[in-house]
Amino acid sequence: MSTYFDTLETRSADERAAALAVALPEQIARAKALPGYAASLGDTDPGVVTDMTALAALPVLRKSTLGDAQAKAAPFGGFTVKPAHGFAHVFQSPGPIYEPGGVDRDWWRVGRFLHACGIGQGDIVQNCFGYHLTPAGMIFESGARAVGAAVLPAGTGQTELQVRAAADVGTTAYAGTPDYLKVILDKAAEMGVDLKITKAAVGGGALFPSLRQEYADRGITCLQCYATADLGNIAYESPAMEGMIIDENVIVEIVTPGTGNPVAPGEVGEVVVTTLNPDYPLIRFATGDLSAVLPGESPCGRTNTRIKGWMGRADQTTKIKGMFVRPEQVAALVSRHEEVSRARVIATREGEMDVMTIQIETDGNNPDTYSGTVSEVLKMKGRIELVGKGTLPNDGKVIDDQRVYE
Repeated sequence: MSTYFDTLETRSADERAAALAVALPEQIARAKALPGYAASLGDTDPGVVTDMTALAALPVLRKSTLGDAQAKAAPFGGFTVKPAHGFAHVFQSPGPIYEPGGVDRDWWRVGRFLHACGIGQGDIVQNCFGYHLTPAGMIFESGARAVGAAVLPAGTGQTELQVRAAADVGTTAYAGTPDYLKVILDKAAEMGVDLKITKAAVGGGALFPSLRQEYADRGITCLQCYATADLGNIAYESPAMEGMIIDENVIVEIVTPGTGNPVAPGEVGEVVVTTLNPDYPLIRFATGDLSAVLPGESPCGRTNTRIKGWMGRADQTTKIKGMFVRPEQVAALVSRHEEVSRARVIATREGEMDVMTIQIETDGNNPDTYSGTVSEVLKMKGRIELVGKGTLPNDGKVIDDQRVYE
């Protein structure tokens, strides 16, 4: 297997800048022609947007704006070059937000990441990302196809069947959230089944160093990527494991949260991404995630800019067990019960797994009263702790992420 996915990964800074000077104006022109960008890019001359300095002068597009536009012009709000029936797939993420999907050209660009993981022809990938409504499963399947690997489309759940399938099929690689691989491995050990998994490509949640080491101790090399349903792959780890290398078909800026102003090099800020996908030209799309640029180049030889990876949320939105929990969901939980005054979601780690605890201010004394609402509103189960009125700190925080990321 070649060290690199293609020659784009080892371009010089001048070569990359020259390519950007051609591709970026073309992408701005595509976006300007779309009704979704009529207000924000109407007066923009695409020909002058040839570098990141010029790009930084354009407005930021936020997910809330995208959602509002989709509510008025379903399903994509006027931000796609093709109509919904022109895409291979239409997906729905929480919100709801609708995303298009394609099956050509490694549409989400995950093949580059899987190649860095050492996955390619001869591998069978057990794809444990979800295939239902949301695009993660198809994102990684598309990447596997790009590197010539076969896919076992497993999704999540039914762990005993997952183990049996992995053993029978001869799975050599795993794709999914960081935690779920441990669930499969532990179940395999319990069943006395030996698996052949030696490579893992993970995303959708934080890969904690202790968990990565546990996989290494089991003979599995585990690398992570940073991808979203809207943008596809943004950045990825290489075997050097020093930060995340920005993908070749996106432009990443780090800005002061809530603004579009780039921060000084090395400072933590919000990740804003411009994709060069011609079908879905998202321009300066604010992810709500925090990161920072790492100086220098990766020891692996890939020359693009590196970021430190996911460093939390610019707002209080937090990913727990691979699912986003948002402040508005906590507010909805409170509003469902008249006797509840406030609530707080706390994210912790126990035994290399995410744990969600929901503290609820109420005069009630039965946690089961709220379990159904928690599952319905937060989309997952959690521990429920009832506390007295006035107990929670009056600091405006409704989601408290207490996990340690270093």
